[in-house]
Amino acid sequence: MNFTALLNTIATLFFMLIVGYVAGKLGIVSSTASKNLSRLIITIGQPALIIYSLVKMEYSAKDLGTGFKTLAFGIVLHLLLAAVSYLSFFRFRNVDERKISEFAAIFGNVGFIGFPILESTLGDRGVFMGAFFVVSFNLVLWTWGIAILARKRPDIKLTPKKILLNYGTVPSAIGITIYLLKGLLPQILPVEGMKVLWVVAPPVLSCLSYIASLCTPISMLIIGALLASRSARQILGSGKVYYHCVIKLVVLPLLVCLFMRLLGFSAEWIRFAAIVAAMPSATTVTMLTELYDISPGYSAQVVGTTSLFSIFTMPCVIWVAQRMIEW
Repeated sequence: MNFTALLNTIATLFFMLIVGYVAGKLGIVSSTASKNLSRLIITIGQPALIIYSLVKMEYSAKDLGTGFKTLAFGIVLHLLLAAVSYLSFFRFRNVDERKISEFAAIFGNVGFIGFPILESTLGDRGVFMGAFFVVSFNLVLWTWGIAILARKRPDIKLTPKKILLNYGTVPSAIGITIYLLKGLLPQILPVEGMKVLWVVAPPVLSCLSYIASLCTPISMLIIGALLASRSARQILGSGKVYYHCVIKLVVLPLLVCLFMRLLGFSAEWIRFAAIVAAMPSATTVTMLTELYDISPGYSAQVVGTTSLFSIFTMPCVIWVAQRMIEW
């Protein structure tokens, strides 16, 4: 594993966070702008990122098998995180804070922060696996995640439409379909048809690439602006948030790595698991709590603080995972 590339990527993300914090303090990124930018990333940026991550890879039956293994792995991992998170936070007396802490410990910012980390450590293959992992993220988010937020809230309903049709599952289905077609089209299209396709495809892929590249910088600006909206005492003086950070950023990823090492998983899978499990809480947490009015201030504090601390905990967790692999 290239730790120099990893540290450079994390340092870059940290400086983006600083820029977002300053922009928030100066009022350049207001709360309204932050919400609009979040909506932009969720509705346009993330779908483009998912599709592009899948279709830019050369078709391979072996890689496709790896992708579906990653999907299954992601579902199992999220369910494991859900069980440990429930046990970790069920003693919180405040219902809303308990729900947010549990929700935010399960779902990490894999798409926006994880993808550049995966690319710097595992290359394009890591991003390809990450795209399939995001499918599992959305499947669990729109089922068990919404069920968490719906506790003692009869107005929040889990529907089949939300499970099947959302900004994660639809682009994932599109990306997987296009990826499959890359392997089938040369066999079913005439030569003339393939020539037309190769003329049309490059600008479309370039468009997806440019839009996808917005996700990481804008998400870091949003997180920095969220931190700027909270006082230093709120960010650094809450025992509950510190406890959440320890569980989310240290305990859960190390438990996952140890569990996988004992089960005999390969080095690549353990590295991948270490990265996705060590991610800070997803910005989607804040968006949903704002939507449903579930202590959005506490949610912003959790997401912002885990994002800040993860800059330092991620390389440590990945280093420990590497030592486990060599053990």
